[in-house]
Amino acid sequence: MQTYVINLERRPDRLRNMEAQLGRLELPFEVVSAADAQTTADKLLETTFAASGPLGPLPKGDKCCTLSHMMAWRSFLESGQSHALILEDDIQFDDDSGALLRDLAWVPGHIDLLKIERFGPPSQRVLLDGLRDVGGGRQVGRLRSRHTGAGAYILTRKTAETLLGWREKWTLPVDHMLFNPNNSPLAARLEPWQLTPVIARQSEHVGGKTDIGEWRRREVRGWKRVRQKIKRGYYECRLLPMQIASLLTRSGSLVRVDQRH
Repeated sequence: MQTYVINLERRPDRLRNMEAQLGRLELPFEVVSAADAQTTADKLLETTFAASGPLGPLPKGDKCCTLSHMMAWRSFLESGQSHALILEDDIQFDDDSGALLRDLAWVPGHIDLLKIERFGPPSQRVLLDGLRDVGGGRQVGRLRSRHTGAGAYILTRKTAETLLGWREKWTLPVDHMLFNPNNSPLAARLEPWQLTPVIARQSEHVGGKTDIGEWRRREVRGWKRVRQKIKRGYYECRLLPMQIASLLTRSGSLVRVDQRH
């Protein structure tokens, strides 16, 4: 497996922190120089991203973040490796994660996209079905509800090819496209899975405070804002009948992925 760390060139402090962590975990890695919202031309982004989508207009910061992941996927396909670990530069790993990441024998062969981080508050629950043990007190389950964040995930060549082969303009940021089946047009094809308990979290203790916040604001007001909220609400509820059925039939479980069960 090849590991890629996405890093803005103007944030060497973040890269140093990741180097220290991955060194302790004995994981060699390749740096992917992230697309910088301060310098990336709008015209370049217009060729890849639609003007709006299920979440409304995409901020430039989200577009550049997504473009950075695309660069990592392309590097992965050129490497000839079967799997890749994609990391953003603010990830905090558990101490025992090195052995898991150096040998992927525990990952079931049918899984092509596996989220290994928790994003959001520790109390957040996500809907997983088909839970199966993978050893060491951990399980994997098919992700059936929104669990955004794309700070740490494993993908196969099949998934990278599917993502890069998408012919339509992107209407969502990368984390929603990968891990939000409520609104991702690719979710059914990607079939994302979730590791629980997770082995990684995004943390300001590693990366420090983000300096691209201003590039991720959505400045929408008035009727457009109301329409955007209605549209977003529709997508959030679109899979509710399937999700309720999953719980009623006990094929799915609401899981706090940051806890051992």
